[in-house]
Amino acid sequence: MNRSIISNIYIHFIKPLADFFVSLAVFLVFSPLFIFLVIRLTIANDGKPFFFQRRPGKGGKIFKVIKFKTMNDRKDKNGNMLPDAERLTALGSFIRRTSLDEIPQMLNVIKGDMSIVGPRPLLEEYLSLYNEAQRRRHDVKPGITGWAQVNGRNAISWKQKFEYDTWYVDNISFLLDFRILLLTVKKVVKPEGVSSATSATMEKFRGTP
Repeated sequence: MNRSIISNIYIHFIKPLADFFVSLAVFLVFSPLFIFLVIRLTIANDGKPFFFQRRPGKGGKIFKVIKFKTMNDRKDKNGNMLPDAERLTALGSFIRRTSLDEIPQMLNVIKGDMSIVGPRPLLEEYLSLYNEAQRRRHDVKPGITGWAQVNGRNAISWKQKFEYDTWYVDNISFLLDFRILLLTVKKVVKPEGVSSATSATMEKFRGTP
């Protein structure tokens, strides 16, 4: 069978079904931990265990991504939000380091907004900054983990991140997704690249010169 036909069958039929059933199973397995973290974060964040944010999905369609709230809402004397590094709580740091903040996103996968593997959903404000090549990351559903995630996460440059994302779009296959999942497990066991060299998360993307 032609490779492109096999690829299309995987992308349009097998991958969506696998996303739904695997994410549902994972969420059910981790539901006790999910409930425990919701209670802890509710106490730590003044009744706000979740963080909702508008993110562009496939085709640039906007959806609300759900994550555990790992930063507080502390502001300076002028009412401006403090830098990420100063708002990241001890519990939040542990949750981010162990990738537990991704558990709620299984609900996004179950809904069909996301895939388990794909380019990470970035900020809505970046949409107008992408060049034609970078915009191709939205040819597929965003993922909880992806090729850029297992190749440096927040420690790599924006240029590298987009190159990894577009390479993934051009090379999606069952074997590649399986490889990414195995590498993701390795990254969870030995966390790397959670922060960039100059930020607690990742510096903002300001467009390509």
